[in-house]
Amino acid sequence: MTLATIKQQLAQKQFAQALQALQSFDETAADFDAIEHLYLTAVCQRYLQNFNESLASLRRLLELQPDLGRAYQEQGHCYRDQGQTELARAAYREALRHNPALHASWSNLARIEQQFGNSAQAQRDMEQSQYLLKQPRAVLAAMNLLYEGKLYKAEQLVREFLRQTPHHIEAMRTLANIGFKLNILADAEFLLESVLEFKPDYDLARYDYIKVLQQRQKFQQAHIAARELFQRRPENQAYKALYANQCVAVDDFDTALKLYDELLSEASSDHAGIYLAKGHLLKTAGETEQAMQAYQRAYQLRQDFGDAYWSLANLKTYRFSSAEIEQMRAALEQPVLQLQDKIHLLFALGKAYGDLGDAGQSFKFYQQGNELKQTSVSYREERFAADVARQKDFFTPTKVAELSSKKRSKVEDADPIFIVGLPRSGSTLVEQILASHSQVDGTMELPNILAYVRELNGQQLQSETPKYPAIIDELTVEQLSEFGQRYLDETRFHRQGAAFFTDKMPNNFRHVGFIKSILPNARIIDARRHPLDCCFSCFKQLFAEGQEFTYGLSTIAHYYRHYVDLMSHWKQLYPDSVYTLVHEDLIDAPEREISNLLSFLKLPIEAQCFASHKTKRKVKTASSEQVRQPINRKGVGQWQAYEAYLDPLKDELGELLENWNQV
Repeated sequence: MTLATIKQQLAQKQFAQALQALQSFDETAADFDAIEHLYLTAVCQRYLQNFNESLASLRRLLELQPDLGRAYQEQGHCYRDQGQTELARAAYREALRHNPALHASWSNLARIEQQFGNSAQAQRDMEQSQYLLKQPRAVLAAMNLLYEGKLYKAEQLVREFLRQTPHHIEAMRTLANIGFKLNILADAEFLLESVLEFKPDYDLARYDYIKVLQQRQKFQQAHIAARELFQRRPENQAYKALYANQCVAVDDFDTALKLYDELLSEASSDHAGIYLAKGHLLKTAGETEQAMQAYQRAYQLRQDFGDAYWSLANLKTYRFSSAEIEQMRAALEQPVLQLQDKIHLLFALGKAYGDLGDAGQSFKFYQQGNELKQTSVSYREERFAADVARQKDFFTPTKVAELSSKKRSKVEDADPIFIVGLPRSGSTLVEQILASHSQVDGTMELPNILAYVRELNGQQLQSETPKYPAIIDELTVEQLSEFGQRYLDETRFHRQGAAFFTDKMPNNFRHVGFIKSILPNARIIDARRHPLDCCFSCFKQLFAEGQEFTYGLSTIAHYYRHYVDLMSHWKQLYPDSVYTLVHEDLIDAPEREISNLLSFLKLPIEAQCFASHKTKRKVKTASSEQVRQPINRKGVGQWQAYEAYLDPLKDELGELLENWNQV
């Protein structure tokens, strides 16, 4: 019997027969799908009122695919049928967080909210359910595929539908959202602009459009669009929160704070989330005590709010109380716990036990958090190694000579100072030192170079050889110059008028050749830290996005080895433009190293660079609190307490442990 036949039995409500067939299903069969098999098993068990068995099947299913919205929806159905309304509501919300195209979750939530007296929310939920049910089956199917991560199937389905029915608004929006997930942001932006031309009052599409603009670092445009959306629908809390977030992005902290406080004064189901956002704002502004209070208020409102606990841990200076540790451990035992909450809690507990000096417990929680996080990332060591090899094969002395003479970009500006390396390498300290100089603006981790690389690659299957960097051969002097000028124009928004500015995106170390091809006078600072300290610090860090190589010790070490190898290659090709600053040297001899750094950049010595912790500026990275303290050795050698657990890291690093700083 095939899975298709079993689904037919389900459609005919032959649940006992379907369950029997599933239990005897041959796992070696060509159409066996462990995910679908467990899901259908759970459905049958629920209809047969075997709720405990159904929930057990769903737990196994979520171990295999933690972000499967349908599984959480099925949990919701189980709890609903048992009269466990609160658990059902939590499960349905989690289902919709992973897949907002599940109309049954919307309709069930509407009924539950009505029971709790939340009539306005119930109406909004029911409207969303009804809206989804009105969509053509192909479009709704594509939406579900999108949210289950089956992006190429979703794209194929929705493109075929659009060939038959051009200009269908929801199909175009779905295709744009697929593009957003695939990082094809220019196409997503164009599609959503087209949707809004056809239907200017389609607020959901405008909401998506603002998200795309934000991701493309078009903060001013996103801010204007969010303000217009908010002004048209000021009663909509989601739009008010979106506008507040865009105010943060353009550093209008006063307006953002006012909007967050307004949201907190209104009846809402997500005060915890608003307190979290407010805490992030206050942290960035350097208001550490107030940020702590906001994060604490967030977890008080929602005891299992993992991000609130992790945000406290991520301050680096916060120490959890024994009561908070017990709360986190209790939250981990809840029957319905969002995947992201669980990951955040595990990392926060790793930090908590580390501060207590219990390296064993600390490492256990970090390890569990990393293993769980790995289930949702797509990083592959072999692809990264191949990317590095392509850079070295393409950017040879001969190629660099050609790009420096016959194909030299016309953009001769020396404004940008790129700080590259690995995360947790001390790069924020380097940026803080430079931003203290009167001639340098400190910005943030700017994604522009990475966006240009994606643009050059175009839309590709993972099995295809990337076009970049070889495609650089096809670019004319004018096109290289356009990229360089575009970078300067797009990043101008982040500057305050100084002659130079920093771009602290660490991943740019992979693209130094491209950077020097479009901005020949750019300077590169390689912020390097001892591999055990750097790699283990990455392992302990839960990143907001990206940096997918950090969720495994051997994987981080593999990445570090290739980073050192590639930076050695760039140093040979661009000896006058690449400067390696070793973090430990900076800590041990700050006056000497800062003076040498400024000399490399041809900047005059300024006293404030030697007391950079006093510089008042917004810092949007995990090291924000650390760089507000005088330079110290607190972070040096932290790996030593965990040495018993770091063999995979040491084995992969190999001889690099001895010569990592030989530059």
